[in-house]
Amino acid sequence: MKFHGAMTALATPFKNGKVDEKTLAALVRRQIKAGIDGLIPVGTTGESPTLSHLEHERVIEITVEAAEKKVPVIAGTGSNSTAEAISLTKFAKKAGASAALIVTPYYNKPTQEGIYRHYEAIAKAVDIPIILYNIPGRSVVNVAPETVARLSKIPTIVAVKESTGNMDQASHILSLCDITVLSGDDSLTLPLLALGAKGVISVAANIVPEAVSELVDSFFVGNLSKAQALHHKLFSLCRALFVETNPIPVKRAMKLLGLCEGDVRLPLCAMQPQNEKILIQALKDFGLRIKG
Repeated sequence: MKFHGAMTALATPFKNGKVDEKTLAALVRRQIKAGIDGLIPVGTTGESPTLSHLEHERVIEITVEAAEKKVPVIAGTGSNSTAEAISLTKFAKKAGASAALIVTPYYNKPTQEGIYRHYEAIAKAVDIPIILYNIPGRSVVNVAPETVARLSKIPTIVAVKESTGNMDQASHILSLCDITVLSGDDSLTLPLLALGAKGVISVAANIVPEAVSELVDSFFVGNLSKAQALHHKLFSLCRALFVETNPIPVKRAMKLLGLCEGDVRLPLCAMQPQNEKILIQALKDFGLRIKG
């Protein structure tokens, strides 16, 4: 299975302190109707660090059920404990996920050899396609391009979500191996596609899935001018969605657009008023209608 195109890093809706299962299923259906190519529950945007193991598993189940096999579901199953990552990945496979998105171990600060062995152990333990998730801003360590190339030789490691914000890193990976590279930064999707990336795992697609999908599709059919126009239209919105720690702004935007309650769990908290003004203006500039 190839993991290409515009895919959404799903936010996890909460209501009264609990996962809002009904709204989550509705969000999944909305994404599919909008033409998105894949769904990624319980990643960074899905607030996996503050979900209990039972909640984590339930979010995967609901997403798989609501998707009805219409698009791939790539479950976030990473951990800084290799054993825990294996356990979550086994559950994702059992639940019917198409693949697993596995973040680099955070806090531990493993060496490149430790990173390799972490992913190798998961790949040996669970027969499911694996997408590496490299986000040194959160995990502290960077997966070196040479390590990505080495990991790409493992048959079930099929892609890397590049969230370094570094064009040279992506270029280096693509020069070393033919692993699928996916943008992990909305504002860099078009530049990465130009380098040879095959798609994006998008935060912005939670609110504007049609536009994100259209940008990627336009690029791949050769309509570069349309892709550029969409990139420029999305740019200010993408910047506003990261004016504070993700997913605080995107969940506030979803609340403003009437998509979910918008609650986040501590240690994340509500947006600062001055930043919310920036977000609201970006939503209005994009042409979105504020509902509350």
